[in-house]
Parts: sequence; structure tokens; C-alpha cells
Amino acid sequence: MAFELKTPISDADIDQLKVGDTVYISGYILCGRDAVLPKILQMIENGTSGELGVDLRGQVIFHTAVSPAGVGPTSSNKLEIESSIAPLSKAGIKLHLGKGALHPETVAALDSFKAVYAVIPPVTALLGAKTTEQLVVAFPELGMEALHMIKVDKYPAIIGAAHGRSIYE
Repeated sequence: MAFELKTPISDADIDQLKVGDTVYISGYILCGRDAVLPKILQMIENGTSGELGVDLRGQVIFHTAVSPAGVGPTSSNKLEIESSIAPLSKAGIKLHLGKGALHPETVAALDSFKAVYAVIPPVTALLGAKTTEQLVVAFPELGMEALHMIKVDKYPAIIGAAHGRSIYE
């Protein structure tokens, strides 16, 4: 099934979700990964998380960095990230977004704190599904950096620069 979720997310929202459902999230979400999550955990432990200026209850956290190039999920099973999931869920985070499999203990902790984890496929997964053939054309000793030719089917793309203009201006 597909669900539209708006932040903040309620326990009732979490109750209706099942593994394999698609969710479309709207509203404000937090973004953080291995460098910042331990700092947030320390603030929760010290009772100073209110200084963040955002209520963690009902919130979504996307395991990503934010750069001028955009956002993309990082591996949620990195030690610093996965070890933050249970305490952040206990503090009120309802939805963790990232990529990769979680340990069974983390999955159990999510359930005990009435929270969920959703996978955001990296762009390479989307594009990989639309690539029907690939061939190394030259320099095979360079591995993934060799010259490749691929056959694609409806590859999505956004023109980033043309006619002297850039999307990042």
C-alpha cells in the first residue's frame, strides 16, 4: 500500500504501516548521519536536547548529509548511525530514513518504541533498474572507472547547465 505521511508523525500513522508499504513524506524532516547523531544522543542523555530548538517527538530523521549537490541516503547500519536509532526512537523519532539492512536488535527496538525505518533507494539503484546492458569499452584494468557503454530505458535526468546558465546559480 501507499501512504502519505505529514510531519509530525503520530503513533496512529505508525500503526497503519507494514513492511513493503510505500510512504510519501511531507513536511519538515531532520537530516543527520555519523558525525552529528552521537552529539544529539549526548544532548538527550544530558537533558539538553531542548536546546536544539526542535521537538524530536513525531519527527523524521534522514540519514544523510546535506550539500549543494543534494541529499542521498547513507548506510544506516554504520555503527554511529545504527546505535542511535533506539535512543532516538525512545526520544520520540518516529521514522528513520536511510539505506541498508539493520540488525535484528535494532528492528526490535524500533517496534518497542513504536517507530519505523524506511529505505530510500540511492539514485544508483533507480538508474540501475533502468540500465538494460553494460559493456566495458576500454581500459578494463580501471574497473568501475573504465570506459563503459550502457543501454538505458527511460533514464531520468535534469539538465544542469545549458546556454550559459546553471541550475545552481
